[in-house]
Amino acid sequence: MFISIVLLWFCLGFILLQLKPRRPKNFPPGPPTLPVLGNLRYLTSKNPLKDLEKLRQSYGDVYSLFLGSKPAVLISGLKAMKEAMVVKATDFAGRPQDLLIGDLTQRKGVILVDYGSLWRDHRRFALMTLRNFGLGKKSMEERIHEEIQFTVKTLEKSVGKTLSPQVMFHNAASNIICKVLFGTRYEYDDETLRVIVRCFTEVNRIANGPWAMLYDSVPSVRRLPLPFNKAFKNMEVLLSLSARFVSEHKKSRIPGKPRDFVDCYLDELDKNKEDSSFSEDQLRSMNFDLYLAGTDTTSTTLLTGFLYLMNFPHIQERCQQEIDVVLEGKDRATFEDRHSMPYMQAVIHEMQRVANILPLSSYHCTTKDTELMGYSIPRGTMIIQNLTSVLKEEGQWKFPHEFNPENFLNEQGDFVKPEAFMPFSAGPRICPGEGLARMELFLITVTLLRKFRFLWPEDAGEPDFTPIFGATLSPKPYNMKVQLRS
Repeated sequence: MFISIVLLWFCLGFILLQLKPRRPKNFPPGPPTLPVLGNLRYLTSKNPLKDLEKLRQSYGDVYSLFLGSKPAVLISGLKAMKEAMVVKATDFAGRPQDLLIGDLTQRKGVILVDYGSLWRDHRRFALMTLRNFGLGKKSMEERIHEEIQFTVKTLEKSVGKTLSPQVMFHNAASNIICKVLFGTRYEYDDETLRVIVRCFTEVNRIANGPWAMLYDSVPSVRRLPLPFNKAFKNMEVLLSLSARFVSEHKKSRIPGKPRDFVDCYLDELDKNKEDSSFSEDQLRSMNFDLYLAGTDTTSTTLLTGFLYLMNFPHIQERCQQEIDVVLEGKDRATFEDRHSMPYMQAVIHEMQRVANILPLSSYHCTTKDTELMGYSIPRGTMIIQNLTSVLKEEGQWKFPHEFNPENFLNEQGDFVKPEAFMPFSAGPRICPGEGLARMELFLITVTLLRKFRFLWPEDAGEPDFTPIFGATLSPKPYNMKVQLRS
């Protein structure tokens, strides 16, 4: 009996050892792995960014983890990031496909599809269409300013009081991208807008949380009734809404006279090329992608930025002094005004740097066998960018660990942008919503600071700048006090 138990334990131990993932030859080093789970604990901990930084101190700027049996390479620091995302950009431009987010999007759209002709065609089309609809031009400024007026009205109702700005900023960013995509904006209490925001928030939360990690790492659990199934239900609602918008556009459009992004895509479908990668399924997913790229990053950056502006009143006042001088006699700001506002530019870029919205970016994968910093990386290896390590890298910033616009100003007070500034990643897969986000952040921040003073409420206690790690890094909920400027 005793010998049988010993043999059983020996067999179990042998099986577990066989299930333990092993690093290939000349693969980046990393911590010891567990059978089945690999190194999953590092990405599902309470503070994964802190844990990843500790691993970086032990193993260097390029090291590896295993998500279950899947190898992943973590890239930290500007030098390694540039080699991978810029110098060897096409080698690292793929997207891992066997993940929850890929199953949710049915591997369609543009942001999460793999590197290839479908991605190239749709990214080119998206950027071209956004430019045609005014990105960088007066027409896009008009759309943004129209929405800002609703934000201003919301704040005017709260003058002398406190309000929670979370929903206000999210609704503003959401409506701007909805106007571009569908030609429609929604009242802030509109049920459609509420459904869109709720479903996106829920999908984001699950897709970037521990249940997604379990789904990605242990495929055998995917058929179980676990919380990640809620993401699929929410995605069905979003794609159903997207299909409804497309159907309405097909009935009301005038071919060749597009009103918005959906019309432009339908015009492209009319060309009906046999080898075209364009389809209505792709359009529904593109709507999802561009909404995501145009909403969360902007609204969360604004939330983070105003949290700091309230608690660094000398910075807020200096912004307002510059705004008053440059905009004297003008009805409103234009995007061109940024060239005359070096301090304001520095503040907005510092808001983005400190906000660090997507600290691990969207996962990449290698498109072929390649090398990075002397290590061999096989084709299909998941690549995780630690953008935090670049945005706070010692030696790249004057003040890497504090909110200070001097990070973007030279000795003459001119605006400068260090090459370590990459909140939207870098290379060919840089976020397609970057241009729109930059314009929104400038026009919204300048317009609101010109009209209002934002104060930390007296009864709010000490501010907590520690972000919440989730779909994105976001500040803890807070209230702001609003005053009209004389």
